[in-house]
Amino acid sequence: MKEIFAPYSSFEHLNIRVGTIRNAEPFPEARKPAYKLTIDFGDAGIKKSSAQITEKYTAETLIGKQIVAVINFPPKQIGKFISECLVLGAYTESGVVLLTPDQKTENGSKIG
Repeated sequence: MKEIFAPYSSFEHLNIRVGTIRNAEPFPEARKPAYKLTIDFGDAGIKKSSAQITEKYTAETLIGKQIVAVINFPPKQIGKFISECLVLGAYTESGVVLLTPDQKTENGSKIG
């Protein structure tokens, strides 16, 4: 596979922040198993996201977990739900593993 390079300016346009999941609930209307998440990004606000992370996480274990997300993509409608950010994770054979800070971090901290 040929490697495709993106200019550094593409990364500069992304607003990637740390947030804490305040609520997680099943999203049965989604095509693939997912959760509806409510995430606190501090001064950047509270945002909602749909995340296909049901293989490794339960809704209960997600509450209070800090995650990393892109918060400046346009909102995406998924069924009757509007997803306002993209939670980042690594794809593994057994499911998505969320990207998280290795130490407690202030909500809204910028990733760069």
